[in-house]
Amino acid sequence: MTYAHQWPASLWSAATAARAASPQLLGTVDHDAVVIGGGLSGLSTALHLARRGIRTALIEGLEVGWGASGRNNGQVIPTLSAVEPGALVKRFGETGERLATLVGASAEYLFRLAESEGIDCEAEQVGWFQPAHSPGRQRLSEQRVNAWNKFGSTAELLDRAETARLLGTDFWHGGMFNRSGGHINPLALVRGLASACERAGVTIYENSPVTDFTRRDEKWHVATERGMVRAKSVVLATNAYSDLLHRKLAPTIARSIVPITSWQMATPPLSEEVRAQVLPGRQAVSDTRADLRYFRYDARNRLITGGSVLGAFNARQRVADHTAKRLAEAFPQLGLQQFTHVWNGRIGITYDRYPRVHRLAPDVWSWVGCNGRGVALSVSLGRELAAAIDGVSLNELALPVTEPSTMPFYPIARRVAPFVLAWYKRRDHREIKLG
Repeated sequence: MTYAHQWPASLWSAATAARAASPQLLGTVDHDAVVIGGGLSGLSTALHLARRGIRTALIEGLEVGWGASGRNNGQVIPTLSAVEPGALVKRFGETGERLATLVGASAEYLFRLAESEGIDCEAEQVGWFQPAHSPGRQRLSEQRVNAWNKFGSTAELLDRAETARLLGTDFWHGGMFNRSGGHINPLALVRGLASACERAGVTIYENSPVTDFTRRDEKWHVATERGMVRAKSVVLATNAYSDLLHRKLAPTIARSIVPITSWQMATPPLSEEVRAQVLPGRQAVSDTRADLRYFRYDARNRLITGGSVLGAFNARQRVADHTAKRLAEAFPQLGLQQFTHVWNGRIGITYDRYPRVHRLAPDVWSWVGCNGRGVALSVSLGRELAAAIDGVSLNELALPVTEPSTMPFYPIARRVAPFVLAWYKRRDHREIKLG
């Protein structure tokens, strides 16, 4: 069966140099490890395996970066979306401490990896800022700064005046600023990592959807329609796209997360006069709302932002109109922008917003649940998974391994999840109480 596909008409696909696809998997080949999925998680894992001298194959059902890794906003964020470091420690103990440290250092690690591999991904390590949309959220920001700093983070608290200077508006009340963050062109990063993998000796197979993996003769047999890889170890790195090409590939994994549609959009290049007024330092920004407001510039001075709307009817136009109004509300000098590119993709959400790391069987690993923080987190967790496959003890790694569990009432949860947005909007208008 041939899977016809087109690249989403995103800004990234329009602006990024093309990459010739790797060949399909044909026949039977042998490797030490095989990675299923050609996004940031899979590519990072494969690269770090190869760096450890492990003969590695990477199999992608379509083309590398086709999923969320090549479509997202490109913000490089060194925190989790809704889980604080203390909660990681409470749940996972010393492993949680290592995970909190990994998360806090994840942006720095991504930028240094891209630099060391010579990846031209429009990287700007200009900081990530989370502005507080209410006085109560500003108090929460202070708590978050203190909490993350305990684990080596570079986070600092900005007051309202400092925030106004940073953003070019007094729309927010202050917030948490982390200088190690920033933004990249995600598709360029993915394609650059693919090239780095090939230089390191990874064999990449594309347009080769995996249909099954079974264990025989002390090896895993990873099958596609036209070939097979035999290997000692397997990494399933498909996240929110786990059931896209073959619903029976990993049903437990697919049903442990809800795939949510995330919309992104880009303005025309802004004039230098406007750009100097709006976000003059070019930081990546995503605020404290659950119905998130987020934006950053690209290398061509386009403002890259996004949003959400209820329901699928005319969603593209409605989300663009809604987002343009929100931008003008925060930055009157922008006026109502007309977006030149509007696109979407899936992100994987867990019910409690924790990432999930699983050992599915002997020598089979997986992680899911980026919860909107996949860019930096995926790259660092790929390094940890490679170390685990190479025999490094879990007592030394930031991998909180748990058993996979299907989300309760999954079919209902999947239908209801898009409508959680209405609850998010109500919650954003209520002030929070801090202990």
